Amino acid sequence: LKVTNWLVRFEQDISDTTDLNTNLIDILAKQQKVIEEGLENAKMITTLIKDCIALHLQSGRPMAKHDLLAICKAICILKGIQLAFHHKKGALIPIIGHLAQYNCCVVLKMLSNTKTKIIADVKKYSEKKLDLLSAVILASNCLNGPILTNPRRILTSICLSIISTALSAEDIAKLLMLTRKLELFTKIHALVDIRTNCEFLYFNRAVLGIYFNNFFESESSNVHELRHFFSALSDSFTFINKCKDDEKRELLTKQFETETYEQFKSDFLDRICTEFETELRLQVHSDLQLDDQSPFKRHLHDFSALLTSEPIRFNDRLISIKSYVEEYLNEMAYNLTTIALHDWKTYESMLNLAKTKYGLEFVRSQLPTQTLEQGLDVLEITRNIHVFVSRYLYNLNNQMFIEKSSNNKHLNVLLIRHVANSIQTHGFGIINTTVNFTYQFLRKKFYIFSQFLYEEHIKSRLIKDLRYFRESEANKFPFERAEKLCKGIRKLGLTADGMSYLDQFRQLISQIGNVLGFVRMLRSGALHCSSNSVNFVPDLDDLTEVSFETMTSDESLSADTVTAGQNLDSILSTLNRNFTESTDYFKLLVDVFAQTFRDSKNYHLKNFYAILPATTYNFVEHLIISKEKMTRKNKVGAAFTDDGFAMGVAYILKLLNQFNDFDSLHWFSSVSEKIKTEINEANRQSALNANSDVKLTQTTSLTIKRLENLQKEFHLLEYSLTSSRILFKATPESVN
Repeated sequence: LKVTNWLVRFEQDISDTTDLNTNLIDILAKQQKVIEEGLENAKMITTLIKDCIALHLQSGRPMAKHDLLAICKAICILKGIQLAFHHKKGALIPIIGHLAQYNCCVVLKMLSNTKTKIIADVKKYSEKKLDLLSAVILASNCLNGPILTNPRRILTSICLSIISTALSAEDIAKLLMLTRKLELFTKIHALVDIRTNCEFLYFNRAVLGIYFNNFFESESSNVHELRHFFSALSDSFTFINKCKDDEKRELLTKQFETETYEQFKSDFLDRICTEFETELRLQVHSDLQLDDQSPFKRHLHDFSALLTSEPIRFNDRLISIKSYVEEYLNEMAYNLTTIALHDWKTYESMLNLAKTKYGLEFVRSQLPTQTLEQGLDVLEITRNIHVFVSRYLYNLNNQMFIEKSSNNKHLNVLLIRHVANSIQTHGFGIINTTVNFTYQFLRKKFYIFSQFLYEEHIKSRLIKDLRYFRESEANKFPFERAEKLCKGIRKLGLTADGMSYLDQFRQLISQIGNVLGFVRMLRSGALHCSSNSVNFVPDLDDLTEVSFETMTSDESLSADTVTAGQNLDSILSTLNRNFTESTDYFKLLVDVFAQTFRDSKNYHLKNFYAILPATTYNFVEHLIISKEKMTRKNKVGAAFTDDGFAMGVAYILKLLNQFNDFDSLHWFSSVSEKIKTEINEANRQSALNANSDVKLTQTTSLTIKRLENLQKEFHLLEYSLTSSRILFKATPESVN
């Protein structure tokens, strides 16, 4: 506490700046006092440490553990004092100059008074007084200048010793005190290093293991204290460097450095790595039922402070705790993944957590991508395509499928790399198989699609809406008509789950779009797999003109070599074909159904574009409700994406060649106008009732928020539909 108090005052007083109106003498006196107090503290602590060790050695008594740890703490405090002086070295240099100048002035004043007395006593002139006068003049000349050098200081001391015979006891004591201060100021930095030197630790290395173990187990460990302790250990190298034999000096230095590092590594670094690994495992598996992890019941290290600390300097070695932990985790993750490939995800999660939370950097494991955990298997999805499209939601921009709901605490996803892994496992032939299954699935779904549009209640309402649109002067499909159609279809009946026929029709379109999204992802996965395979091929275009079989035959090499060249030619040819060929599966799926859809026998399908306003309105309302459930505790039915609907709408419009018909409705423009009108009306009502009723104002604000949310979802649907049309080589003339 005493040293801590001194450090605070030292930091404050040494950094103290003042203007000319302040008494500078008081400032210098305060700075002199705090400097002297620091030196006195250093002297007291180092004496205490050395005496304690020496007395135990002299008496042959073992030192108690708590006493030993107290000595280590005192060593760290001692190096803290040294560090404080070194940090303030720039500020101390002018202060020491001022203090030396001030003390010199005081001594010069005393010498001047002494000189006056000697000269005044002319009657008692003698050679002794002449010597005194000469000593005063010489001492004054030595003090009159920059900070004393050693020769000038010695000469000044001799002169003052001669002068002391002419001074009173009080003046001698005062002069002695001032000269001691001058001597202190001339070698203050050397004095600090001497009083904080801990080279005695070289002969007391048994303390290292106890200190490092205690530092690991202590709940109040401070990484700066560890840095101070290593600074104290580094003083031993100054002692070792006094050895005149170069070979022995290098040997002793290497032995001490290695011994200390190995002790630190075994007693602290390895243990902190194991502890950190355990902590990462507990956090990654926090969804499991673990023991009580309360920080009040178990010791938790401050890993953040340790891992963000600067490297510790120890002679010529920099000990970085962060780098050591990174290497340990890299090695651990690699070794354990090679032993149990199915656990790779756990170790990746641990490394990602360490990177995100503590800023650690890791190298890639470079393990092969073919692992036992490949995500969902494409072949299994193809066999159960009807289950997959109903349980998963498609995201158009990220090309991924995400599970709707699950009994587990996580949702499965299907990414392009999962598809690439499956293709790598089963071969490229799986693509054609998947397209065939897709065709069979679409046939069944389009049969239900046709039945819905052929139903008399639906068909008559669509014809009625189209007639109203064509006869009206407005060139935009009215929002009210779509809303009315939604309510009318709902009146036809509901399922046990509370779904209307229009909800089921929307789901049907989404499932059709999901299966097309799956085909698109399959093609992207194939290209991803091919690109990974051709990474090590220099240039596919040049290799088409090269035949390794011919080259090995021309060189008259062995039959096995020629066969190897033939196999290489076959592999390169396959890679080139898979990478460059681009079968348009969307075009195949359009061509196979387009003729049937446009046949006069299926004339009832021509009204499909007329039901899209009501269907899109139903879709947007459903998606808003699903997104709102994301923030609730009960997340049944929650979702944030369903681009399968936009994909399905674009595909069916392409089959029926109704893109222009749908564009003629100007549906999205009509929606924007309707919502803007309602928002303006709500704002007007809010302005009128601003000071009348608080509840009415809140209701109006909620209405505006709901309308803005509705408008945003319609815009997102419009963008998704535009993106989907691009995939089918059809773009709208304009997008509002």
